[in-house]
Amino acid sequence: MAAHRRPVLAANWKMNLGPSEAATFFESFLGRYSRRDDRTVVVFPPALAFAAARSATERRPDLLLGAFTGELSATMAADAGAVFVLVGHSERRHVFGETDAQTAQKCERVVGSGLTPILCVGELLEERERGETEAVVLRQLRAGTSAMAPEAVRRMIVAYEPVWAIGTGRTATPQDATAVHRVVRAALGELVGVEALEIPILYGGSVNAANAAALLAADQVDGLLVGGASLDPESWATICNSA
Repeated sequence: MAAHRRPVLAANWKMNLGPSEAATFFESFLGRYSRRDDRTVVVFPPALAFAAARSATERRPDLLLGAFTGELSATMAADAGAVFVLVGHSERRHVFGETDAQTAQKCERVVGSGLTPILCVGELLEERERGETEAVVLRQLRAGTSAMAPEAVRRMIVAYEPVWAIGTGRTATPQDATAVHRVVRAALGELVGVEALEIPILYGGSVNAANAAALLAADQVDGLLVGGASLDPESWATICNSA
């Protein structure tokens, strides 16, 4: 991780933790994680728990919220208090069949609504085994940013989440993550020049409290997109404190 890029820790709860559970989660998490101004912490609660999460964090402006879109509009997310939006997550691509073109439209609308897209890219196991990781990641990245002006690209975040490592217990090594992040950084450089050095690139895929520090220490890894391990307040606090 480059010292000049502020680390970003993002929790993607997916279809977990309803309103009462979210309130209980934050009650515990806030006691374990004190405000730190040297990193960005984001939680993506499910839509029905968004209001509860917003209420629980109203006195902690250092904790930001994001929307996992698919069935919600960007304007609704903005009105609810979201700052970030996950776009192109593997579940949207491979479960719901979201295309690269639809991902591009989403990024455009997210930016138009004043929100920041976190564009997810990553390969399937069979694509990795065929040596297509770089081609897949570059295709998804270039498609996702195709409708965005350079100034919007400079403000976005990219998350590399190898699909074969999501919820499987298999994790890309820090070296694997660095290799792909360098490819992403170079492609961003083609879009916005030297300012690509300021764009955070996150790693996501079976991240947990035990491997978070090693991943964050890897070159070009600027933060983490965390799934299951972010559902436990103690585990999530450990990850947030490890950057």
